[in-house]
Amino acid sequence: MERISLSAVNHANHVLKKEQSNTPYEAQRDFASVLKESMNKVNETQVTSDDLTTKLVNGEDVELHSVMIASQKASVTMQATLEVRNKVVEAYQEMMRMSI
Repeated sequence: MERISLSAVNHANHVLKKEQSNTPYEAQRDFASVLKESMNKVNETQVTSDDLTTKLVNGEDVELHSVMIASQKASVTMQATLEVRNKVVEAYQEMMRMSI
């Protein structure tokens, strides 16, 4: 069974454990790097799933269960990414509705 890499989560945890005296620029840069790394991981799962599916369709020696597992991993990571995006948009909209 393939191991799931949690480097993006570890990096995010490292960023969160930094001192609270970060400048806004540093916080923005750290957030952007975590976001970019997470999106790259989602893309990697999608590409892996596509590659395995293409190999299976072309008749290459690929186990069906490996293709199905990769497909489900890609699906779950995409759904989780969309849910996070929806929550971020919802939080932004809520902040914009706040009166000052």
